[in-house]
Amino acid sequence: MTLPSGMVTAVYQDTGIPSYQGNPLIEALPPIPERKQLIAGLSETMALRPREIYLDGQTRIHIISQLLDGFFQPLARHIELESKVSIMLRQGYVGRNIATGDLSAHLQNGYERIKSGDLKAFRFDHVESTAKSLAFIGCSGSGKTSSLNRILATYPQMIHHPEHNFTQIVFLKIDCPHDGALKSLCHNFFREIDSILGTDYVRRYGEKRHGVETMIALMSQLANTYAIGLLVIDEIQHLNVRASGGAEKMLNFFVTLVNEISVPVVMVGTPKARPVFETDLRSARRGAGFGSILWEPLRQPAAEENIDRTEWGAFTRKLWKYQWLTKASDTISDDLRDLWFDLSQGIMDVVIKLFVLSQIRAVVTGTERITPNIMKKVYHDELKPIHPMMEALRSGDPSKIAQYSDLTIPDVDKKILELSTLLESSKDQIRKSVQYKGNDRAVRLHNLMVDMGCESDLLEPLIQRAFEEHSDLQLKDLLPIILDWYQSSEKTLPVTEKQKIKSIKVKDWHTLESDDLRFMHSQAANEDEMLDAARQLGLVFNSDQWLGSGNQV
Repeated sequence: MTLPSGMVTAVYQDTGIPSYQGNPLIEALPPIPERKQLIAGLSETMALRPREIYLDGQTRIHIISQLLDGFFQPLARHIELESKVSIMLRQGYVGRNIATGDLSAHLQNGYERIKSGDLKAFRFDHVESTAKSLAFIGCSGSGKTSSLNRILATYPQMIHHPEHNFTQIVFLKIDCPHDGALKSLCHNFFREIDSILGTDYVRRYGEKRHGVETMIALMSQLANTYAIGLLVIDEIQHLNVRASGGAEKMLNFFVTLVNEISVPVVMVGTPKARPVFETDLRSARRGAGFGSILWEPLRQPAAEENIDRTEWGAFTRKLWKYQWLTKASDTISDDLRDLWFDLSQGIMDVVIKLFVLSQIRAVVTGTERITPNIMKKVYHDELKPIHPMMEALRSGDPSKIAQYSDLTIPDVDKKILELSTLLESSKDQIRKSVQYKGNDRAVRLHNLMVDMGCESDLLEPLIQRAFEEHSDLQLKDLLPIILDWYQSSEKTLPVTEKQKIKSIKVKDWHTLESDDLRFMHSQAANEDEMLDAARQLGLVFNSDQWLGSGNQV
């Protein structure tokens, strides 16, 4: 039998937990992972090959851009979230065991609700809900959705149980509709089931003129028909109190899902949704569940803290390793890390996008390292839409933060394309002295040699000679040959010949090495900043300190 995409055949494993024992819906789930296994399963790292650092600018821009989706660093908050999701999923199945008939009782009660039109109706009064609810709140860009998707991806979405002739949906994730109506939310539920199972519930239920109560009853029946383990409702801040018939009706909707239908629900949203849940959910059974998780942005460590032991330190240290720049520093300076935090306010999505765009700008401008000036320029030019949100976070005012909490962080794809076009348009000017008749391999080899410090009038004829004599060789084989010729040519130059001193124009000082005084000058806003930078590196003689020590002798 060929199973649909995303579905696996059940393989049962004893969990070692008495309340889970003998429950096929739980024992078919992946084993509960240990902490190290979980971190390894959630982590996503990109391969950084040293040779890629010397590729041409356009190629490196493509590689750097992959960090936007290819980098994920598990933190303590991710471990906590996974633990709660794991417990909610498994405990929600405790009261819905297909082997004992508990699930059949839920199905009978669901049929009674549809027939009577009363969500409180039941046929078997001994059926108890073991489901829990969780409100997951965090501002845009904090990684809520991406983190939850990674955690859910550690489970198969559907499991087929041949022994019981049963199909189990482990989790179902739907987005809250932009019109904020509960009826539209029910439609999204039917549509998502249709998309993964190939059914037609939208046509059967959604296109008919059912009221919200009937729709919820139909949802409950489907939730138990396929034993949905976890229902995730994202963008919950879109729910409109007025469109949903009032706050009371909207809250009752979620209470019914958890308490009557026995489906664990995770509600994901920005701080705009927080007051809705805090209004009535504290009371009685509405508060039953795991309460709420509030994801604040990453915190800036205090001066006395060991930064390597903080989430901010761990996140930025790991991300900093992924640089495809020829003059990148191995470590982050305290000044640059502080600026990075100030501009991003610890919002992980902004932290990554700021880092990616700064790298790309460093490639385009030829600076080939991330500097405070580059990071400031990227923030002011490329990330203008998020400035109000950043100002609100800097103010610490909860009302301002809630006002801007769902501000969309700009898609950087367009910015990357603009920077890439800028690099392409300036390529002729950068390489106007290098004439290789359209040979891209020769251009790449020339750039590689220049980055290795081999720059002279001999370089162009040597590369042309190499391609004439060894046209069948790859770049990695041509490189040692040219280096050997280059070194031999330098040694045979007449001693009396006046060596040509290369002059670097002021506008190109930012491309020099980091310890070059001209580079420091290019990064300083004024002479005082230049003097401070030189003083920090011990390049300025401190006469006051010298005279003071002389007086003490």
